[in-house]
Amino acid sequence: MKESLTAVSLFSGCGGLDLGFRNAGFEILVGVDNDSFSAESHAANFPDSSFFEGSIADFTQSRAEELVEPSKLRSVDVLIGGPPCPPFSKSRFYRTEMPRAMADPVGEVTINGYIRTLRWLLPRAFVLENVAGMAFKVHSETVAHIVSEAKELGYRCEFRVLNAADFGVPQIRQRFFLVGVREGDFNWPEPTNADPKHEVTSDLPPWNTAGSVLNDLDTEELASDDGHFAGGQHHDLLKLIPPGDNYLFLTAKRGYPEPQFEWRKRYWSFLLKLSPDLPSWTIQARRSNNMGPLHWRNRILRIEEVKRLQTFPDDWFLAGRLEEQWRQVGNAVPPVLASALASSIARHLLAESNVGRSRAA
Repeated sequence: MKESLTAVSLFSGCGGLDLGFRNAGFEILVGVDNDSFSAESHAANFPDSSFFEGSIADFTQSRAEELVEPSKLRSVDVLIGGPPCPPFSKSRFYRTEMPRAMADPVGEVTINGYIRTLRWLLPRAFVLENVAGMAFKVHSETVAHIVSEAKELGYRCEFRVLNAADFGVPQIRQRFFLVGVREGDFNWPEPTNADPKHEVTSDLPPWNTAGSVLNDLDTEELASDDGHFAGGQHHDLLKLIPPGDNYLFLTAKRGYPEPQFEWRKRYWSFLLKLSPDLPSWTIQARRSNNMGPLHWRNRILRIEEVKRLQTFPDDWFLAGRLEEQWRQVGNAVPPVLASALASSIARHLLAESNVGRSRAA
C-alpha cells in the first residue's frame, strides 16, 4: 500500500485547491501553472512538491516524469485543477465581441489540456473546478465534451455547483465542480453551515460572517491608509452607503431623495460594501478602488483581509506586488471549501481500496 493518497494539480495558482487536498491527507506530487508569481508562491507553500512552470499544452508525460518518480505517477489517486475561467464567466454574456467557452483559444487549450493529462495519467479520480457559469445551458456542450472523454477512459462523472458559504467560508462564492471516479459511487460533501434567511429550519449553524474573521484586523486608522482609498471621485458617496449595500442605495427607485445613479446602469459590484454581519460577496481577481466588495470602513480591503475571506492561513506566502498577490488569492478556490470536497474524495478512495482488498482476500 502507498503511504498516502497522492494528487497532481493543474492550473495550481497559489494553491487554494491544493491546500484543501493537502489538509485532507493528500500529497501534492506536482503543480502546474504558466504564471511565474504562482510558481514562486506554490514553491514556497509546498516545498515538498515539484512544479512545472509553463503551458498545460507542454505538460506531457515525459515532462512530468522528469519531475516526479515515474512509479508514483503510475498510481496517482486524483487529478485536480481549475482551467482559467474567463471563457466561462458571466462577463462573456456582455462582452459579445469575445468568443465563449472552447471557441476561445484559452478555453480550448486549457480544457483539452486537462483532458489530455487525464488520458495519460489515469488517476483513480479527478476534480475539475470552474465558475458556476460552467453549469449554464450555454456551456452544456463543453461539459458534455469533458464527460464524454472521461467516460471513454472509464470514469463515472457528476457535477454540482457548491456555495463556499455552505461549508464554513465567510464568503458567498458559487463554484462548479465536476468529479469523476473509476470505482463505486461518489458521495458529495454535506454542508456544514446554512443561510440564516432560509425559511426551512436548519440544525446547522448560520453562515460565517465577514466580521467574524476580519474584526481583529480592523482598526480606525486603516480607513485613510495610503493605497487603500476607495471610491475615487465617489468616495464621499461611498460613505453614505450602508454596510451590505451598493450604489443602488443612491437611486430614485430605492427612495434616495437626491439620486446619484440610475437604476442598474452600473455593475452590481460598483461601490459594494461589506457588512460585518454577513458573509462577503465573491472576492474578485482584480483589485479595484470602486468595485467591491469594499470594507465597511469605506476603504479597499487589505491583502491580509482578502486571505481571511478566502480562508487562507495568515502566513500563506504570495509572490509579487500587491496586484499580483490579489490576483492569485482572488482566482483561488477557498481552501476550506476544497478541503470539504477533498475529504469526500479521500473517504471514497479509501473505502473503495478496502472493498478491493476484501474481494482479493
